[in-house]
Amino acid sequence: MDRVPASEPPQSSESLRKPIGYLTPADLSTGGDLKSDPEDFVVEEIPAYLPSGSGEHLFLWIEKRDLSADVMLDRLARGLGMSRNDIGSAGIKDRRAVTRQWLSVPSRCEPALAGLEIEGFRILDRAQHGNKLRTGHLKGNRFEIRLRDVAESAAGAADRIADLLRQSGVPNLYGDQRFGIDNQTLELGLALLRGEKPVRSIPFARRKFLLRLALSSVQSALFNDLLAARLADGTLNRVQPGDVLQVVASGGCFVAEDTAVEQARCESGETVITGPMFGPRMKAPTGEAAALEARSLEEWRLKPEMFERFPDLTSGTRRPLRVFSGNLEARNAAGALELRFDLPSGAYATSVTREFQKLAEKQG
Repeated sequence: MDRVPASEPPQSSESLRKPIGYLTPADLSTGGDLKSDPEDFVVEEIPAYLPSGSGEHLFLWIEKRDLSADVMLDRLARGLGMSRNDIGSAGIKDRRAVTRQWLSVPSRCEPALAGLEIEGFRILDRAQHGNKLRTGHLKGNRFEIRLRDVAESAAGAADRIADLLRQSGVPNLYGDQRFGIDNQTLELGLALLRGEKPVRSIPFARRKFLLRLALSSVQSALFNDLLAARLADGTLNRVQPGDVLQVVASGGCFVAEDTAVEQARCESGETVITGPMFGPRMKAPTGEAAALEARSLEEWRLKPEMFERFPDLTSGTRRPLRVFSGNLEARNAAGALELRFDLPSGAYATSVTREFQKLAEKQG
């Protein structure tokens, strides 16, 4: 097993994470506070399919308010007298929010729903379906977000920012919630990959959930690291020799050879430049792009083979560096800015809101 040499001083994940810049000009800022109240952040799943009306599984269209996914799943499992593993969901939703999404449970649990009481949780609809809901079974999410106490100049800035984002897309970064409070989830994932901590150190009751979360947290941090570097050097939208591009229509990936040809395809929206989600099955870049990704791994004291320890959880893939927010609207309302937009599955609303707020510049 590859371990980090004991002589190397430990580095905190906070010191390793690079600050991430912005795609829109720094002087365009609305400021504003996010999530003052749960109702300021409303997210609704856009499902990949609707339940058929028959089958061995019961799909529940639920709404939760100010309730974490972890707590919700625990309480739902206890309330229905079943294992948490029997509950299916397409994705994890924010805690400090009002969220609506589908869950699935075995149909045998339906009688227990009558006496189910969970604070901040209610069932809006239900229907039978033939299969369990799985992670990723959704097209995307629809957001309604209110930023409070915005700057007096927010109206003009918001219009210009929205126009730019409609044209160029947004950096497809992972939000800080991915890394846990004080980066605890990320620190756990790093320790597991480096061989500094065994899987059995995670409490058994939460092992499956936390193991997956911690390992994906490391992949996410490395992706953000690469995205930050390309934002800083102005190549987020510029194809580099050896880049791995993804065909938008099919999802297929290939390595760029003729950068001029591939730049034109990228600008037309036919393809998109990708970043790494490290793992043995990830399509590797070549040339300059490969060197950049290798430097990132080295800075984090990680090696490619470390991701082979958990082949089912860190198999690896590519992730677009940019995504486009559909139906983006920005509207001022009595000292607040209301944002409405859709994002594809896996993209974070904060990738959009931060382009408006630009709090780092404001505080600096």
